[in-house]
Amino acid sequence: MVASAAVLYSSVGHGGASGYLAAMALFGLDPALMKPAALTMNIFVAAVVLVRLAPAGHFNPKLFLPLVIGSIPMAFVGGAFLITASAYKIILGVCLLLAFWRLLWEQRDEGVTDTPSAWLTVPIGAALGFVAGMTGVGGGIFLSPLLLFLHWTNMRGSAAIAAAFILVNSVAGLAGHASVTQSWPAGIPLLVAVAVCGGLLGSELGARRIAPAQLRKILGMVLAVAGLKMIATA
Repeated sequence: MVASAAVLYSSVGHGGASGYLAAMALFGLDPALMKPAALTMNIFVAAVVLVRLAPAGHFNPKLFLPLVIGSIPMAFVGGAFLITASAYKIILGVCLLLAFWRLLWEQRDEGVTDTPSAWLTVPIGAALGFVAGMTGVGGGIFLSPLLLFLHWTNMRGSAAIAAAFILVNSVAGLAGHASVTQSWPAGIPLLVAVAVCGGLLGSELGARRIAPAQLRKILGMVLAVAGLKMIATA
């Protein structure tokens, strides 16, 4: 499941945290350990995707920098923000259901407008950064459709920006989490290895524009079931 999530999400520039969290939710992992595990896997997979996409010229620093000016400090705050297991399950359940909807949404290139004002992008980055740090979801799964909907970049550009956004937010969120707790899940190296292998495959699929439609449907169902389970057991 972790490998499948990495393949699918990395093919569109994402780290795959919502898929990892869904898998951990289905297997009943302690909510206190889910966030650091997902953030750690995000860091490695997003780095793989970024290395493959950035040299191709798809990365727009003028759009990216204002987003992370707001997101990095708020991701750290979100990472350090400890909530009850019940509240975490509800928030994560909602995020997984939103990710399910996002996964089924067809992306289309519809032209690009000028780079938006920092007065707009900084608050957007801050809001997404806080959610990313608090839940372990990197934020890219919500950032990409927003960038495309507002015509701020094209699909390749959104993939590159999402990968970089997820990477810095995951690092900041993990740092914030480490500042308040020393709880770390066992087996992270194995999970990271599986996720990175999936990320390498997925980024190659993305580079060749191959859409793994069947995998998308399967992962979508897992996200929906896991999201509903989180809310029902809160």
